[in-house]
Amino acid sequence: MKQITESVRLYLREFALEDAEALFLLNSDPDVIRYTGDPPFESVEKAIEFILDYDHYKKHGFGRWAVVRKEDDQFIGWCGLKFNEDEEIDLGLRFFKKEWGRGYATEAAKATIRYAIDELGMNSFIGRAAKDNEASVKVLEKLGFKFQEKRMCHGIEDAHYFTLEMK
Repeated sequence: MKQITESVRLYLREFALEDAEALFLLNSDPDVIRYTGDPPFESVEKAIEFILDYDHYKKHGFGRWAVVRKEDDQFIGWCGLKFNEDEEIDLGLRFFKKEWGRGYATEAAKATIRYAIDELGMNSFIGRAAKDNEASVKVLEKLGFKFQEKRMCHGIEDAHYFTLEMK
């Protein structure tokens, strides 16, 4: 497992096969995937297939990364970057419900953006959140993202698109 970056409480690393059960459980929680437009994994085996087939690291040099709490080495969610369908660099994140409200999403996203700027030379990002997903909207706003427009996103009609431009 390749560690990518870290923050005070967290480190971000590439997905590993031992993350399959956690990814399955994360995507099985209807509250967690409520605003994503993503279906849950059908089984742990499907999560294993996802990890084995995940080619973003090799293809692009970045991707979605496991977020692990340093104090107990616990997988608590994921955060990272991907090219979206419009070839924009999209910041995304997803955490177990029991970890919500602890600042992990903002902390992991800040570490991701810092890494993208310092190590990958990126300076432009988008973030997408359903209008009703107030927590994700707050995270994007805390990070300095500015609302751009509403667009359809993965079947969600009222997805709000935010941008962050670093000079």
